[in-house]
Amino acid sequence: MSALVRCRVGPLCAAARTVIPSVWRGKYFSSGNEPAENNTVTPMLRHLMYKIKSTGPITVAEYMKEVLTNPAKGYYVYRDMLGEKGDFITSPEISQIFGELLGIWFISEWMATGKSVAFQLVELGPGRGTLVGDILRVFSQLGSVLKNCDISIHLVEVSQKLSEIQALTLTEEKVPLERNAGSPVYMKGVTKSGIPISWYRGLQDVPKGYSFYLAHEFFDVLPVHKFQKTPQGWREVFIDVDPQVSDKLRFVLAPGATPAAAFIQHDETRDHVEVCPDAGIIIQELSQRIALTGGAALIADYGHDGTKTDTFRGFCGHKLHDVLIAPGTADLTADVDFSYLRRMAQGKVASLGPVKQHTFLKNMGIDVRLKVLLDKSDDPSMRQQLLHGYDMLMNPEKMGERFNFFALLPHQRLHGGKHQMNACQSKPSALPVAGFSELVWQ
Repeated sequence: MSALVRCRVGPLCAAARTVIPSVWRGKYFSSGNEPAENNTVTPMLRHLMYKIKSTGPITVAEYMKEVLTNPAKGYYVYRDMLGEKGDFITSPEISQIFGELLGIWFISEWMATGKSVAFQLVELGPGRGTLVGDILRVFSQLGSVLKNCDISIHLVEVSQKLSEIQALTLTEEKVPLERNAGSPVYMKGVTKSGIPISWYRGLQDVPKGYSFYLAHEFFDVLPVHKFQKTPQGWREVFIDVDPQVSDKLRFVLAPGATPAAAFIQHDETRDHVEVCPDAGIIIQELSQRIALTGGAALIADYGHDGTKTDTFRGFCGHKLHDVLIAPGTADLTADVDFSYLRRMAQGKVASLGPVKQHTFLKNMGIDVRLKVLLDKSDDPSMRQQLLHGYDMLMNPEKMGERFNFFALLPHQRLHGGKHQMNACQSKPSALPVAGFSELVWQ
């Protein structure tokens, strides 16, 4: 099985042009070395060129939002981009062990915080439903532990195509799904193991309550604003129509300061930064919910801790793809700045990480789980697949050091302080948090 590692970075290359729109004078960027003749004129490109010619250059954030989630032409809205036949493969598609260990993480946190009588499992951007399916299998296998807990599943998904695939993966076809396009809960049903499941377009629509939140390869596709440090101060990178080449886009620098520059730290030492206001809004919402009702959030993504600069890139057919070529046909992504996520939590909750994927999974017992599965299998091809999946997840040259795990938890979780508990909960203890230290069971 081939797999995409979506973290190779291709820098924006400085370019020298003589014809620049007067309002956008100064240095600007090329999108790479793609020949103009390779630039397929997609419906999204026509839409963007009309938009830019009508209202002027657009931010990289607006470009990403249009390309990925435009209701009529967006990359994520009507296509299945996952798997070998798609544009990239994610960890749950590589090995069942990944989702199983995350299922153990949620149970471990549920136990460490007093075994609530109910919890919501909320996944942001659930892909094909493979990850939550693996987690639900663990929940079923450990049914004796969870037998008195009322669990419900809540999926936040904007893609019509993917939500249908998720439903096929997670529910019994003989139980009809309820659909209501105009409702915040646009689809709901029951999983194969009998757990209620609902679909939403935004986190704000998910009911508040004691919840565990999961975001795997979710934050890296949220729109980013890009900034370049110049002698005149920070200038935002915009996208404009190239005046020299028909049907081609280019990067330019704004002639003056723009509002999004307020997100840049005053002591920033890098000369190029990417900021994601949408990620900040979601982290603030998660932090407020966790601080108020308990639970935790586990975030797994490509990223860095405030050290990288230009990470904006595209992927198509498991290969790097010029971000400005044939928009709407390729995935767009930028590494998550975990230092920014930490700041956006604003001290309402505690944060752990980021830690490298191979460290997190090793702490969760991936080696033990692999041995159990290998001992149970007599099929050479299955054993080879398990070993290949393990290598993809753990090898530092593959996903092992390129993926990071980051968690948000109530402050009292780490300090064993008092918090609201119902009559069926026992007093929580300040146990180590699984994955971020070695797994410890009560």
